[in-house]
Amino acid sequence: MSLKSVASTEARLAAPVVAVHKRRWIGKNFDSFLVLLPSFIAIVVFVYVFIGITLYVSLSNWRTLKPDLSIREPLLQTYADLFAAPRFQSDLRNTVVFTILFIGLSVLVGLGLAILIDHNLKQAMIPLFRNVYLFPYALSFVVTGVVWRWLFNPETGVNLFFNIFGINSLLNKLGYAPLKPGWITDPSVVLQVNGLLAKVIPGAGDISIKLGVPLALIPVALAASWQLSGFVMATYLGGMATISDEVREAALVDGATEWQVYRRIVIPMLRPVTVSVLVILLHVSLKIFDLVFTMTGVGPGFATDMPAIFVFETMFRATRYNLAAAAAVVMLIVAALIVIPYLVRSLRSEEQ
Repeated sequence: MSLKSVASTEARLAAPVVAVHKRRWIGKNFDSFLVLLPSFIAIVVFVYVFIGITLYVSLSNWRTLKPDLSIREPLLQTYADLFAAPRFQSDLRNTVVFTILFIGLSVLVGLGLAILIDHNLKQAMIPLFRNVYLFPYALSFVVTGVVWRWLFNPETGVNLFFNIFGINSLLNKLGYAPLKPGWITDPSVVLQVNGLLAKVIPGAGDISIKLGVPLALIPVALAASWQLSGFVMATYLGGMATISDEVREAALVDGATEWQVYRRIVIPMLRPVTVSVLVILLHVSLKIFDLVFTMTGVGPGFATDMPAIFVFETMFRATRYNLAAAAAVVMLIVAALIVIPYLVRSLRSEEQ
């Protein structure tokens, strides 16, 4: 018998086995496909289709209650109008300032609390303090906004302590004006950089808003940091729990102090946790709405206005649907520029 005939015989004998395995594979994966199909359709329709619709509306002439989905000419005129609007320029400034203050305070306070708790884990009261620090994270941003709006009300909030503790009386005796900060009602913008940018970036002098730190935005950043610092603390504590005691004991044996152990060993080993915390907090800051809306609204002179509030009011109050959709697309692009690299990095780390 020739080799060719033997090979053909073996192929005919193996064919039924291959067919059986193929039918089993198709049946097994078809069941999985049916299970995932509703979720896949829902994601495609309610995420990507709606993103496409929003993008199309941003390029259209829909500027009143009556829909007008004809394409606006020139094509990107709505986006040009958006970035030329002083209010949206203020929103972008506020987002940058709020993000820096919010993330900086949340990470510093959260990491500090995590180190204090980790250093005193054997103390009996530590579980209580850990829960107390984490409790604000369980609250709604709406509740936080209402409470902190009262705290920073110039007439009924923390300004009363200046009178209760006699600080204003002392200032009056010394011939100074009493302390009465405006807090969330103060329209001032400090640390302005308009002149500096005009020297460095051509055309920056044409910006119609004050580029700096709005004072009314600082209490908002404090409120957000108060609520999220507990989350940061819990995240860092989870990371610290993965660091073996042998590593710390070896450093202590070599003569390192407790502070040096945290500064040179623990904190550097928490770098992946820090990256995750920064991405999550950055995502929160970009889409912040309810806290700012309930605490200050747009603020004096748009000092606390945010892109999400701009989208809401432009669409549902001003009925400028194309302008609101353009702002939503800009928010999506900014969020994608942050989240997508993080997801790619996470996937590569899992593969390795």
